[in-house]
Amino acid sequence: MQDFSTKEILLNCPHCDTKSFALKFPLCDTDNFFATCDVHPLTKGHILIMPKKHFSCFGEYPDSIIDEFDTLYKKCSEFLVETYGSVSSFEHGKIGQTVFHSHIQMFPYSGSEKAIIPEGHSFLTKIQSILDLKWIFKEKDMYLFFSIGKNMWTVDTSIGKPRFFRDRFAHALHNPKRGNWKEMRTNALLMKKAEEDMSDLLNKWNRKFKSS
Repeated sequence: MQDFSTKEILLNCPHCDTKSFALKFPLCDTDNFFATCDVHPLTKGHILIMPKKHFSCFGEYPDSIIDEFDTLYKKCSEFLVETYGSVSSFEHGKIGQTVFHSHIQMFPYSGSEKAIIPEGHSFLTKIQSILDLKWIFKEKDMYLFFSIGKNMWTVDTSIGKPRFFRDRFAHALHNPKRGNWKEMRTNALLMKKAEEDMSDLLNKWNRKFKSS
């Protein structure tokens, strides 16, 4: 893992700055969380859930905000299934992060877990709920988490690396050039398509929630 001081992380965190590019296309917010369009989407319907306060990952969330997160997570999950037909999610729990501020990534995907972890099921541990990450983090101080539909797993962290899930899901979604978000944002053609995807998400979210 890269070695950054806490001060360096906080000073350069795009998710702590409410005026940064990361929150350019907000969907909604609660007392402690933002839900926003990912500005470098892997595919249409790519949502980020991030805490307003700086925590490195879900495992660091205090118990006082867990229920609030769970409600928002379920809201986004149900929206994606209803609107785009499927849902997957992932988070790098202090391993493989390129932004060191917790952000749960959610988007439509209904493929096989084998496409994400071709190393085999020996590298996977099935979990019952995203809430299980709290005790996993307490025990191991890191994790790699992903879900497809209602199935959730953690992945052996020995194979973790920067952009671990982004790169793998990008390939599985047939959008490999979207894996590296830093390169993606310098590609005018990719970002034009990304803007179209974000506009699609915003319009569909607003039709469902702003008109009700």
